[in-house]
Amino acid sequence: MIRTTPPFRRTALAALALASAIALAPAAAADANNAPPPGSSPVCAFYDGDGPTAFGDRGERVSQVQCMLANRRYLPWEALDGVFGARTLVAVQRFQADHPPLLPDGFVGPRTWSALWHA
Repeated sequence: MIRTTPPFRRTALAALALASAIALAPAAAADANNAPPPGSSPVCAFYDGDGPTAFGDRGERVSQVQCMLANRRYLPWEALDGVFGARTLVAVQRFQADHPPLLPDGFVGPRTWSALWHA
């Protein structure tokens, strides 16, 4: 069962998570992103749709977003946990900011999915 959060609460949660992640983000995160850890694969094969995925979600869609972000060096490999938390939110927003006309809102909808698949 996928649990969703109402949009108005999701926005407030995302803003709080972003503020927390910025305060806690390690400066050397990009260095840890050079390659997947030993024994893992850079190939993503969890989910192949474009369903809405946002802060607080868990599961295959989140794992797919995280894997694609890690492959594109927006998220460190050790952050892949299937939970759309603060680190994933910041990575999504950075990816979106780097791929106009996407808005860096942290919400992974059809346009962001498409950009992730084609980046």
